[in-house]
Amino acid sequence: MSQSPVPAPQAPDLSAPPAPAMTRREVLEALSGILLGVFVSLLATTITSTSLPRIVADLGGSQHSYTWVVTGMLLTMTISTPLWGKLADLTNRKVLIQIALGITVVSAAAAGLSQNIETLIGFRALQGIGAGGLTALATVLMADIISPRERGKYMGLMGGVMAVAQIGGPLLGGVLTDSLSWRWTFFVGIPFAVAAFVVLQKTLHLPKREQRAVKIDYAGAVLIAVAVALLLLWVTFAGDQFEWASWQTAAMVGGAVVALVAAGFVERAAAEPIIPLHLFKNRTFVLAVIASASVGVAMFGTAVFLSQYFQLARGKTPTESGLLTIPMVIGTMLAGIVLGRIISNTGRYKAIMVGGAVVLSASLYGLSTIEVDTSFVLISVFLFGLGISVGALMQNLVLATQNTLDVHEMGAGTSGVAFFRSLGGAIGVSALGAVMASHIKSDLVTGLAKLGIPADATGAGSGVVPSDLASLPAPVRSVIESAYSDGITTIFLYAVPMAVISLIAVLFIKEIPLGQRSGIEQVLDEEQSAPLVAVQASAPVAAQSVAPVAAQDAERVTDRA
Repeated sequence: MSQSPVPAPQAPDLSAPPAPAMTRREVLEALSGILLGVFVSLLATTITSTSLPRIVADLGGSQHSYTWVVTGMLLTMTISTPLWGKLADLTNRKVLIQIALGITVVSAAAAGLSQNIETLIGFRALQGIGAGGLTALATVLMADIISPRERGKYMGLMGGVMAVAQIGGPLLGGVLTDSLSWRWTFFVGIPFAVAAFVVLQKTLHLPKREQRAVKIDYAGAVLIAVAVALLLLWVTFAGDQFEWASWQTAAMVGGAVVALVAAGFVERAAAEPIIPLHLFKNRTFVLAVIASASVGVAMFGTAVFLSQYFQLARGKTPTESGLLTIPMVIGTMLAGIVLGRIISNTGRYKAIMVGGAVVLSASLYGLSTIEVDTSFVLISVFLFGLGISVGALMQNLVLATQNTLDVHEMGAGTSGVAFFRSLGGAIGVSALGAVMASHIKSDLVTGLAKLGIPADATGAGSGVVPSDLASLPAPVRSVIESAYSDGITTIFLYAVPMAVISLIAVLFIKEIPLGQRSGIEQVLDEEQSAPLVAVQASAPVAAQSVAPVAAQDAERVTDRA
């Protein structure tokens, strides 16, 4: 009895159109909600920059308090960023960014009601959790809807939004502080956040993806948090509360090292590690991490103290301080828009990043030479260069990394780069703030002693604001202004080596052609190709007709390996 032959499995129709890309209108609609979220996050951060000297003084804080109002937010933003990124790979990204928005707004409003400096620092720390989510998720969502090759021009839009927030934030904060109260700087962002939430709900439509079981590596997250917190506490208090070479230093640094080593073992064994260790086999990821951490130190650790220079060394008001930062913000905006379009048109990004790192080093060195009577025109030139370099480096380091990541690890990889950038910024603010506080304290004691005045008699260094300076005798005011000028410019010089490290890291990044498919397209293509994989497994001969993977995709796979 003969048996009829079993028909060979049929390969899918390879002439079928690829997964549909989003139209430009759909991309812009979805991007509008994402950018509104970024705007809210940045506004919440920048709007207080020109008001901090007065806020800290009104709440009875010190120079260390000033540092921790910033560091507290950076600390929680740093710790939470990889958690948000991992959740983005496991759950609904749209819901996550809306939750991050809610946390940012509620904590900002609560911070505005603070009655003491400790409460303010606590709510700023909570605000950092929301900011970490917005920072990580915005770039992940952009990778979802825009291909790497096209992402440059849209990054320009993000650069424009960042510039508006960076320009408008300090200016609006200064005006509100001078005319109403610094508390309004925390309340004013609420309407923007509500608008962002509504726009995201209406415009961001992501295809349903297969959801993996949510298994958060809580042990790894706690160990990473402990290590980061110990390092920040050490660089903040060493040299002031205790000596650099002391048992406290040994305990804090040793504890941080033990926590990091333990985190490495936990991450290796975890089913869903917060930061997958195999990412460190990706050359681009590692170099981007080094460069981002260095840029974070240089950027956060210096820019955050500019308002103190303008107000306490030059006697400017919060509003005037905000106006004086415009050159830096314009530089960031131009770099984002112009350089982003160049990258989209040419597909080349390494030369732009190298140039940005060179300009960063030169600008920081220039800022380290300013004094209490330096021309504001010259300072504006240095600030413009700082803005250009930040615009050329920050987003493009993320772009270069995303171009080498598997679509299913986009959240973890992107947030990993953001994590180390924030970590560098947090350590930079703490370390440079500690150095600056020590330098200012020493100069004040010496300068006031020459005038025969005890340092504590003026309250100098403990929350001085421009109005306080105006009421002091000219010789005392001169000592205080000179101390703050010397202390602040010293930290710019300390930041130069970090900028050089970022330059070296960027030089070793291998430029890989930018991909042509968005994250959504890659996921849909994988779903369409699933039947083909089954056919190839059962009928190898049929697989011979399948076109090979594009050369640029293969190169990215090789880089990941």
